Parts: sequence; C-alpha cells; structure tokens
Amino acid sequence: MSKKNINPVREVEREFGVIRPLIAVMFSMILCFIIIFIASAEPFEALKLLITGPLSTVRRFGNVIETWIPFMFTGCAICILYSANVINMAAEGAFFLGGVAASFVAIRFALPPGIHPLAAILAGGVAGSIVCLIPGYLEMKFDAKAVVSSLMLNYVCLYVGLYVIKFVLRDPKAGFIASEKFMPTAVLSKLIKGSNVHGGIFIAVLVVVFSYLYLYKSRWGYSVRIIGKNPFFAKYSGIRVASVVVSSQILGGFIAGAGGGVQLIGMYDRFQYQQLPQFGFDGILIAILAKQNPKYVPLTGFFLAYIRTGAEIMSRKTDVPYEIVQVVQALIIMMMAAQLFLQKWKHKKIVAATRKVLEIQGEV
Repeated sequence: MSKKNINPVREVEREFGVIRPLIAVMFSMILCFIIIFIASAEPFEALKLLITGPLSTVRRFGNVIETWIPFMFTGCAICILYSANVINMAAEGAFFLGGVAASFVAIRFALPPGIHPLAAILAGGVAGSIVCLIPGYLEMKFDAKAVVSSLMLNYVCLYVGLYVIKFVLRDPKAGFIASEKFMPTAVLSKLIKGSNVHGGIFIAVLVVVFSYLYLYKSRWGYSVRIIGKNPFFAKYSGIRVASVVVSSQILGGFIAGAGGGVQLIGMYDRFQYQQLPQFGFDGILIAILAKQNPKYVPLTGFFLAYIRTGAEIMSRKTDVPYEIVQVVQALIIMMMAAQLFLQKWKHKKIVAATRKVLEIQGEV
C-alpha cells in the first residue's frame, strides 16, 4: 500500500455509503417476506409472484420499464434539487404541471412529427422549472423554508392543472374528465409490441448522463455540491450562493417537468390524471437510495419499478394487498433516515483501517 494519499476515513465512508442502503433494502425485504408469511394463506405463491412475476411475460416486464422511465426523470430531478441542501418537494407538482403543459402543446399546436414531441417535452420542462423556482427563490430571498412552501405548491399545481384540463382542453365527448386526444404527430412511438414501452426511455437515459456530468464533472455542479455541504464556506469562497441555488432548482424542475411531458405523450393518447401521480415523491426515495448521485438512479429506480410491478401482480393473484410495497418503502426511508443505523459498525471499521495504515507507516 502506498504511503501517499492514504485516507482510511474516506475509504470507509465510501464503503459505508454503498453498504448502508443495501442493508436497508435487504432488511426491509426480509421483514416484508415475514409479514407475507404471517398474513397470507398462500405465502409461497405470493413470494413467487412478487419476485418472478415481472419476468413471466413480455408485457409484464414492459410494465417494469414503463414505470422505470418516469422514475429516472424524477430521481435525477431530486438529486439536483437536494444537492444544494434545499428540501424542495415541488418535483411532484412540476411533473404534473409539466404533463399539462406538454398536453397543451400536443393538442393545440400542429407541428411536424419530429419537432412536435420535442416541443411538448420542452414546454413541460419550462412549466416544471417555474414550479420548482418558486420555493427555491422564496427560501433564498425571504428565508421561507422550501419544504413547507413546496408541499403546499404541489396542490396549487394540481388544481391549476385540473382547471386547464376541465375548462380549456376538456373533451366533451369523453365519458370522464379528460383532455382532447393528442395529435398523432406529438405521441412518442412504442418500442416493444404488446407493451407501452416508448421512445422516452432514450430521453431518460440522456437525462441521467447529463445530470451526472452536471453534478460531478462540471464547475457548476461542484458549486452546487459545495453549497449543499457548507453554504458559509461556499459564500466566503466567492461562490454566488443564491444564484447557484436558484439555477439548480430551475434545472431540477425542468427535468421533472420534462419527465411529466414524456410520461403523458409516451403512455397515453390524452391527459387523464385526476390527482397527483406521486412520481415526484417516488423520486425522493430513489434519490435517497442513489445517495443523490444520478449514476445510481437507473439501478434504484429499476428496483422500485420492479417491486411495484411484482406487488401489483401478486395482489391480483393472491390475498396479499398491493400496499405491501408501501411497507417496504417506509422501512427503507426509516432506516436511511436513522442517524445511528450501522454507525457503530462504521466507527469500528474506521478505527481498524486507521490502525492498519499507521502500522504500514511504521508509527505503531
């Protein structure tokens, strides 16, 4: 081992950052299995469907991919929003209103096939940017905590969006509250026959790559992360804290809003949400498991999409309700939020690693 650049604490912290979420997921799944064994009359069939159900047919695996696509958008959005240490919960409202804005462009504007979906997605992104800008600006300008204002703003977005659908875009011929149908030129093409997997998956992958490069390979992302760790240090280092924070909220909101647009024109032929779809809140769990690093978002998003699809199949075929997934999610969040979870193990690892380094350096 080289004597240069030996930092046992950093190595243990990196290892701890990987192991902690894995153990949280493992414990949560084990407890989920125990609950199923206690509550179900056919636990083995239920577990089989939960674990292997999404792989049983092309359509079911397609359902995993369909759910995975919006998870990548909202997961990356939350990574950027939270990296500046601003707890902005408005990604949910940005996703919803982004879908409304994209629907407006998909219905009201006649554009060429290649440009029309792009214009709809950009409109969704702009709407999402405006939504997430508001809590970030209020916190920077008036010290109004974003966690409170953003939660309330989500419901403002819901009712503004429903107003637009009911009184501007509503299709009177539909038997329920829904918009007019999207123009065919605005809809993203399907990729897998027999499923709703659409071209938005390529856009989602590009968003993941861009988000990672922005946060970890650019000076703007470095500034955001420095502010998130120590805003006072960032300020006295010459970083314009307020402008950097606000710009990160705009970018995170754009990604969430664009995700809403992709979801609408990729999955549906008209806007038909009647309530918040919860993808923004799902993005929080995905970002937590990904350690706010976009490169891990596809993996954590796929895990959540997989167990969601498995739980849906299990609930249709057995006596175990779909809400078992909510138990898993709650347990994961509780374990990740608990400051003392695995701390004793981490401290022991740090002490052992430090002693080993000192022995190598001949100081013990």
